[in-house]
Amino acid sequence: MKKFGLLAAAALVAVGMSAPAVAATKVAIGISGWTGYGPLTLAKEAGLFAKHGLDVTLTKIPQQSRVLAIASGDLQCAATTVETWIIWNESGVPTQQIFQLDKSYGADGIVVRPDIKSVADLKGKAVAVQAPGSSPYFLLSWVLNKNGMTTKDVKVVNLEPGAAAQAFLAGQNDAAVTYEPYISAVRDKPKVGHILVTTLDYPMILDSVGCTPAFLKANPGAAKALADSYFDALDMIKKEPEKSYKIMGADVKQSAKEFEDSAKYLRWADKAANKKFFSKEFEDFSNTAADLLLKMGLIKKKPDISTLYTTSAFSD
Repeated sequence: MKKFGLLAAAALVAVGMSAPAVAATKVAIGISGWTGYGPLTLAKEAGLFAKHGLDVTLTKIPQQSRVLAIASGDLQCAATTVETWIIWNESGVPTQQIFQLDKSYGADGIVVRPDIKSVADLKGKAVAVQAPGSSPYFLLSWVLNKNGMTTKDVKVVNLEPGAAAQAFLAGQNDAAVTYEPYISAVRDKPKVGHILVTTLDYPMILDSVGCTPAFLKANPGAAKALADSYFDALDMIKKEPEKSYKIMGADVKQSAKEFEDSAKYLRWADKAANKKFFSKEFEDFSNTAADLLLKMGLIKKKPDISTLYTTSAFSD
């Protein structure tokens, strides 16, 4: 019987069939419905992660909850804004960023009522924004800080980005901090309000994927495989835009055209952009962000920025 099994295996090889492949590396990644994370969904649905030997689970989970899921081991990796990794590491949850996803070019911003004409006009107004530790709250703090104000100068109403936009459209609150695809719901509705500022005015929303050092150590090829899958997704968007936008749009209940329109307000970072980003921009931005986070009281000390990332994904 054993001899027959060996002969059968040899026969399979002879006709061009291979033995079962090595088991794929399992990894759970926490994300949200943010347009910038679309290529991760595309990599999953188009089989690009599988192509690179990964068995990926994408889990939509609020930004503040992702760190808890990483700490518990439910997630090994996550997508979030660059400054958020500083908070997570300083809270005792070690993580390392492995590649940049996107940079917001007007995809995040503050929507306000028609009578609010400047950032200074926000003083004393009710602003719907996600809780401290989130990217919308950081955006609000960044903008206010640049204008000599703090969150103490406004009335903060804690709402998730989607809910903040919906409440604003329903006539609640004076302002809302939100992002694509939700911010587009307010565009071209002058009777309801207008977009006061976006990341075109204040370029400070950058997203990246990161993982726990334990996962990266146990799976030394995972960082490169994850990044290569993402870069393949960007290539697919260029070569098959309609198909790609349809897949990414379906995940956030948008048509292909709606998703494409949302994506116009951000830039995805390809391999060349990633190499440039991690050569200098990453540390410059992270140092500035850490100074503001200290001022906000969200971290107690400034971390060693060089420990917050690895460039192993770009090894050729």
